[in-house]
Amino acid sequence: MSTKLTRAPGSGSNPLYRRNDAEPSIGGDIDYGLPSGLTLTATVNPDFGQVEVDPAVVNLTAFETFFPEKRPFFLSGADLFQFGQTQTNASYNSQIFYYSRRIGRTPELAVPGQDVAYVHAPDASTILGAVKLSGRTHGWTVGLMDGLTADETARYVTTAGTHGTTTVEPLTNYGVARVQRQFDDGNTAIGGILTATNRDVADTAVRDALRSRALLGGVDFDHSWNSRNWIASGYVTASRVDGSRESITRTQLSSTHYYQRPDAAYLGVDSTRTSLSGHMAEFAVEKRGKWFGSLDYKEVSPGFEINDVGFLSRADYRSIVPALGYQSNDPGRIFRSYSITGASFYAWDFGNTMIRQSNTVVMNGTWNNLWTAGLQATYAPDQLHDDLTRGGPLAMIPGLWSLDASVNSDSRKPFIASGELQYQHDAAGGFAKAANVSLEARPNSVIDFSFGPTLSVTNSSNQYVETVSDPLAVLTYGKRYVFSNLHQTTLSLDTRLNWTFTTNLSLQIYAQPFIAAGKFTSFKELQAPRTRIFDVYGSDRGTIARDGNGTYTIDPDANGSAHSFQVSDPDFNMRSLLGDAVMRWEYRPGSTIFFVWQQLRSGTAPIGDFGFNRDVSAIFHEQPTNIFLIKATFWLAR
Repeated sequence: MSTKLTRAPGSGSNPLYRRNDAEPSIGGDIDYGLPSGLTLTATVNPDFGQVEVDPAVVNLTAFETFFPEKRPFFLSGADLFQFGQTQTNASYNSQIFYYSRRIGRTPELAVPGQDVAYVHAPDASTILGAVKLSGRTHGWTVGLMDGLTADETARYVTTAGTHGTTTVEPLTNYGVARVQRQFDDGNTAIGGILTATNRDVADTAVRDALRSRALLGGVDFDHSWNSRNWIASGYVTASRVDGSRESITRTQLSSTHYYQRPDAAYLGVDSTRTSLSGHMAEFAVEKRGKWFGSLDYKEVSPGFEINDVGFLSRADYRSIVPALGYQSNDPGRIFRSYSITGASFYAWDFGNTMIRQSNTVVMNGTWNNLWTAGLQATYAPDQLHDDLTRGGPLAMIPGLWSLDASVNSDSRKPFIASGELQYQHDAAGGFAKAANVSLEARPNSVIDFSFGPTLSVTNSSNQYVETVSDPLAVLTYGKRYVFSNLHQTTLSLDTRLNWTFTTNLSLQIYAQPFIAAGKFTSFKELQAPRTRIFDVYGSDRGTIARDGNGTYTIDPDANGSAHSFQVSDPDFNMRSLLGDAVMRWEYRPGSTIFFVWQQLRSGTAPIGDFGFNRDVSAIFHEQPTNIFLIKATFWLAR
């Protein structure tokens, strides 16, 4: 059971605001070992308030940010649910077929309407219950999971003072079944996966926005020979999502698919569809030894969709990635071991347009003093990009080269240091520079303290801003694709302390101050598809003017023939401080009490330039949100 108290800043004029918001909760867990080697785990109304918060990020792309799983129930036995782990030295893109963070996710829907003045919405979906059967028995690996999350509603008040509620996440059931069988003393393995997501879409707004059902089925294999020096592996999967015409249209328009791309003749949005299907397959052959290498082939059809219970950034590509390398584990005068790997990445969309071409060399070494170092160099020529315009036509991105160097001290020592430098430069003058340092101190067996500052500076010439419809933009299919230059600076500091006072009492502290500033300049539009030529407003074409409220008014032709439009100033400064402290007391074997304090300070300002003293000071002037949690678990032995 647990009790959580949230103290958040707010205004007394907000009728939904409560300075002290208490949430008592009670739940239960079952962990039962079966005679066959399987384990049955179940949870009812779990609370994961003791789990470390996610770090702050700035995401200016069209794609979702990936965060790793941290909740104990889902971490336990997570390796048994892994599917499609192809044995290869390099591959194009990545995906997760079962992404457990979908269960209990942040509600996907927002409160509709332009007249909404105040909103009180949950920050996560309540997990009503979940059950998991996992383990290894008689050559079989088994992972079965079923979870149910509650219907979540948000309360709101309109500008006219009317109170109401609306569903922001429907009642949803998630199911995953993963099995694998090993043969020939583990040299061959064959397995399969089935996942299903089913939502209650009785509410019209939910039915129009979210898919009602999502299914995935697949088989994978792994076969080795010649003393496991050669390995062939791969998988084949098929997906299907069902829903209303509105929800399936939204799926086609999403950043994973972009069916609306005007120069993709093989695609097209069908607003009458109520389902979408696709497939994904990957095959690889890998050779191990001093001379090692792999050849990987992957394809993802345009309609493949797994984001209801998986994680996939994009579909619609075929890729080939050859890799070759050499490694030595024979100690010499300088290195105990070293390796060098080269890989080439090639990818085409299903219209046979090449959308990725790059070459990478990676070198890693371990010195005789057990320090390690790595160096990665990448080169890519100018190439077409099919998502730069966010669903618009193909555009050219400038060629680039990059270097990434890292070094790590001996991890056995009580004091450990590591550092990394990154630099990237492209043919349009853009660049990205980043540096991070990590210092860890373990002066004795009970204290582990680490901190790591990270500073990055980027300058991009093709930051997407928005798309504006205009029938006079004939070359770009009746739309103007607005971009800008972006200069962005980001600074963060991750700090952790783990202190074990006794075998039963410990303290964990995590804090991350975070500052980011972004300045948008030289607003412009793509001149024509398949180019990286932009016309800058006010210079190459039209006019641009900024008013006192931070709104840009743009006339593309300066003669009134084209429709003028407005762009809100996107300059930003983000400041935050995330932190939590967790005291854990195991007062008897298996029974634990957690005392948790979480604090969040965050704020934004439309400044654009980075000022260390100003922005750090601003963090501590923000009103904090404090969350206090007491959680007690009781172990009932059978």
